[in-house]
Amino acid sequence: MRLDPDVTGVAGILFDLTISEGGDSLEPDAAPEQPVLEARGVWCVFGGDEPAAIDLARGGADRQHIASETGGVVAVRDVSFSVRRGESFIVMGLSGSGKSTLLRCLVRLLEPTAGEVVLDGVNLLDLGPDELREVRRHRIAMVFQHFGLFPHRSVLDNVTYGLEVQGVDRGSRISVGLDALDQVGLADWADHFPQQLSGGMQQRVGLARALAVEPEVLFFDEPFSALDPLIRRDMQDELLALQRSRRRTVVFVTHDFDEALKLGDRIAIMKDGAFDQVGTPVQLVTEPGSDYVREFTRDVPMTKVVTVGAVVRPDPERGSSQATLEPVADETPLEQVLPLLLSSDAPVPVTGAGGRYLGVIDRDAVRMLLSGSGPP
Repeated sequence: MRLDPDVTGVAGILFDLTISEGGDSLEPDAAPEQPVLEARGVWCVFGGDEPAAIDLARGGADRQHIASETGGVVAVRDVSFSVRRGESFIVMGLSGSGKSTLLRCLVRLLEPTAGEVVLDGVNLLDLGPDELREVRRHRIAMVFQHFGLFPHRSVLDNVTYGLEVQGVDRGSRISVGLDALDQVGLADWADHFPQQLSGGMQQRVGLARALAVEPEVLFFDEPFSALDPLIRRDMQDELLALQRSRRRTVVFVTHDFDEALKLGDRIAIMKDGAFDQVGTPVQLVTEPGSDYVREFTRDVPMTKVVTVGAVVRPDPERGSSQATLEPVADETPLEQVLPLLLSSDAPVPVTGAGGRYLGVIDRDAVRMLLSGSGPP
């Protein structure tokens, strides 16, 4: 079942708005730019009669029937989506749903049976081995669950390996590598070796290695799933901090719905090789499109995923409330602001990028959101 991410209902209050410099009106954002990455009707069938398997799948046959009739296993079933520049797109699903297979098809570690994978207008499936190698060296980077670090190389040399393969001179490699290590908080560990680092630190090295090549798209395949819960949370926070400071285009695969909600601008929930629903965290929680999605979302409090920016309203007095309360960022989860709203009758000022004043949030806005009545 494929659903349009622009669902209606409570999630419909989350429309993209930009407050004009004069502060008196709301104008819609400019038309979005072309996506960086597109998957168009991607299929992946393992073994058997592949065309027959696809025909049966298009007719609605399940995996078991297709396997018995054709000897093939449909791992990815007609998946299409696009990723905007700077967006974190999460593919979430249980084991066997096809999410990791899909990611490997996107980077051609596995060859899709059918479809197209387009990176900045270029269909990667049309590229020969040499052209594909150049794309992997310069335009994409991958981070996997297993760190894949070279034990005989220092941390810095592990981070700069991709630049070395590109032929970048050592002086430039060192400069870029140290900057990448600084981004992940490991600047002081450049001369150590991987076995001297904890698991979380080794995964940071893997992330720094990916960042060092300045990729157009970062692909993550369950990178934090082998880490202890506290270290995993730290790595999630690290990735979020990197996204705030140096926005990257990210495709991230996980089986953890809480992780998907925390990291994703949009989330695709995958089942039996296909996307069951695609939407923002708020859209999925407030408007689950199937029983399968509802199972993931039923225990998630709305205030955990709704941000302050979703219920901000213009302030006719142009920020006078800032005299009594400190402003909060528009990306702040609503649950973090509730104690402040409950303890004061004053509206809370809200700021956006660069500290620009956007408006206020108050109790009425939250009450109407939670009741499903829409914006105040």
